[in-house]
Order: sequence, then C-alpha cells, then structure tokens
Amino acid sequence: MRTVTTKRELRAALAQNEATPRVLVPTMGALHVGHASLLRQARELAGTRGCVVASVFLNPTQFNQAEDLEAYPRTPQQDADLCEACGVDILFMPDAQQMYGDDRTVSVHEGELSRTLCGASRPGHFDGVCLVVAKLFNLVQPTDAIFGEKDYQQLAVLRRMVRDLDFPITLHAAPIVREKDGLAVSSRNVRLSSECRKLAPQLYASLQSAAEAYRRGATVGATCEQVKRQLEMLSGVKIDYVQLVHPVTLRSMAVESVGEFPALLAAAVFFGGVRLIDNIQIPSFS
Repeated sequence: MRTVTTKRELRAALAQNEATPRVLVPTMGALHVGHASLLRQARELAGTRGCVVASVFLNPTQFNQAEDLEAYPRTPQQDADLCEACGVDILFMPDAQQMYGDDRTVSVHEGELSRTLCGASRPGHFDGVCLVVAKLFNLVQPTDAIFGEKDYQQLAVLRRMVRDLDFPITLHAAPIVREKDGLAVSSRNVRLSSECRKLAPQLYASLQSAAEAYRRGATVGATCEQVKRQLEMLSGVKIDYVQLVHPVTLRSMAVESVGEFPALLAAAVFFGGVRLIDNIQIPSFS
C-alpha cells in the first residue's frame, strides 16, 4: 500500500497505477469493522487487476459545531493498518490546508434531498459532504465509489450529485454493519458512556418493532410515535427526529397514510449528548 498526504503525491501515485476498475472509499477516519466491510467490498469489486483508493480526511466543512469536530476520534495509524489489511492500494491522508485554500469560495449545494432528516437539523452539512466528495472524485477519477447505508441520506444526496453533475462514476451501497446487540457500528460509539452504550441498542430495536407494525397496517404517524414512545422511556435520551420517508425522494409520508411501500424509517437520537443515526428499509411486499 502506498500512503500519500498531498494532492501532488496522489496524482503521482495514480499515474503509476492506472489499473481499472478504480474504486474509491472516502472516509473520515476512526475506522472500524463497518469501514472494513466497505474496503473489502471495494477490493472485491476492483479484483486483482483493479485499484482501490481510500481517503482518510476529517472534513471540517460538514460539521455544524466546532466542538463536534474537535471531539471526533482520530486514529491515523490504526486507520492505515486497517486499510492495508483490507487490500487498499493507495491511501490518501491529507490535512484541511491541503484540501481547502484559505480563500475558498466555491461550494456544491443539493437543494432537495438534503432538506429533510439530518439536513433539517444540520444546515450546511450536506454542502460540506458534496464539496469534499466532488473534490475527491475529481482528484481520484474513480470508476466506482462505495458508501455505507447507515448514512442513507448521504448516499441519496451523492447519487443525485453524480446524476446531476454527470460524474462518470457508479456508486455502490454497503449494508449497515451492526454489533451483536444490534447497535449500528459508528465512529461515534466510542464516545458513549457505559450507561448510554447499554441503552443505545434500543434505537435499532425501536425501529425494528415499529417497522413491523407498519408492515401490519399501522399508519405513518402511529409508526413514528411508537419509536418515540419507546425511546422517550430511556434516561438521558433526546430525539432529534423520527421519520418515515420515501426511500428515493426522502419526502415524508402523510401521517395518516398506510401501506406505502417501499419506505425508509429513519431516526437520529442523542444518547448523553452523542448523536447516533440509524434506519430500516421497508421493502415492497412481493
């Protein structure tokens, strides 16, 4: 594996490895088993003749609060070791100065899919996501890129960006990786207190039971309220949102509607100040 930290070094490394498919896995570091699944999927997609490029960059433009950025875990050596173990060919680890100039004035804005769910409570977040991913697409020139379904809205927004800006890239979705107790694996999980870690699996459990109620005929409103009631019984838990939306448009369904499939049940919840997100896709009945 070749590790580079500047755009000049990245271009040189790519010039020396023009193999295709060229598969990109963008990350913000603090890598875990969920990221490992993305990297292994990339390696499988690239095959023995292709090239896997991973980026580790804690992108400041997608954080709404400075304290959240400061608290985000940083494990560069462990990240590099995991990338190498998963078969990455080129690892790009720039700093913010390398990625952004002091007088940066250009942004990338998606105006529809980013308005709901996390976009409603984190204004500007997806502008930062789109900007950094667009830059990585331009720098790496991949044929394919892989993103996790835990960040479902991010994947939907990036699919729209790729379509609307004509990036010649195929995006692939990787399924959510979970702990044995159902908690979605996340870099933020390490910030949970021991008590909150015990409570956090209730997020997925509440989504599961509510999704089943929806399949059995519960209304959209009743489904979301069921999740909220289950979580509100927990100490130190604050709900950001619980929504049932169309999986492509991300538009909220009418609260009284029943049996609209497919659907996405998504939630963001604070456990002791640590914001966790999760979702369940509810497919059409065959």
